[in-house]
Amino acid sequence: MRDNPVPPPDDLRLFHTGEHPCGYWPDRIARDLVFDPRDPRMAAHYPLALGWGFRRSGDIVYRPHCPGCRACVAVRIPVARFTADRSQRRCLARNARVEMRVCPAERTDEHFALYRRYLSARHHDGGMDTHGAMEFDQFLVGSWNEGRFIELREDGRLLAVAVTDVIETALSAVYTFYDPDLRERGLGTLAILKQLEWARREHRPHLYLGYWIARHPKMDYKRRFRPLEGFDGRRWRDLDFGDYA
Repeated sequence: MRDNPVPPPDDLRLFHTGEHPCGYWPDRIARDLVFDPRDPRMAAHYPLALGWGFRRSGDIVYRPHCPGCRACVAVRIPVARFTADRSQRRCLARNARVEMRVCPAERTDEHFALYRRYLSARHHDGGMDTHGAMEFDQFLVGSWNEGRFIELREDGRLLAVAVTDVIETALSAVYTFYDPDLRERGLGTLAILKQLEWARREHRPHLYLGYWIARHPKMDYKRRFRPLEGFDGRRWRDLDFGDYA
């Protein structure tokens, strides 16, 4: 199956952002390539954009395009070929009582309270910890995408929410937030495994995971999901992690 069966429209508009501090490496300067956020056809362009290594944040669809740096690699899991490793199977066993529910992408008081707790614990003084309800909706819900919230609950208690975009041929993992007091449960890993279950059940070939950065402490966990395909600027291919040693 071709990654991008539909050619791009001739009037598709892309822009470079100005330079800004890198969100991953504080000593580097970043720049992004973004789709025109005013384009009313963004929902139709979005599947193409995912196939070209772009990512959604709120209503903005972007791809890092930094001078002299190619550390961010767009990655996705080929769902049919994925097999959980021993650590991931232990995560599933540890969370055997957790139930998954797919919900509309709509903020509730319960979601927002968990989100605020997560940001306070994981992103204290990082800027995101000041997010209110409006920022929650702008960042996680968006105005044009077909999104869902995957709730992970145990005995009715909300443990985690995985924000997931849905397109015909794939799911895209946008963001996950979870109870910061339950870090040992591996809820971030569990959320990806549940998204894979959902994709397999609906015969969607890929789960997009955003960007992987070799040796970055917050991003390198993605290499544990194998096989993992990376976008090299022209095509998707299985990553050989020896190339990033």
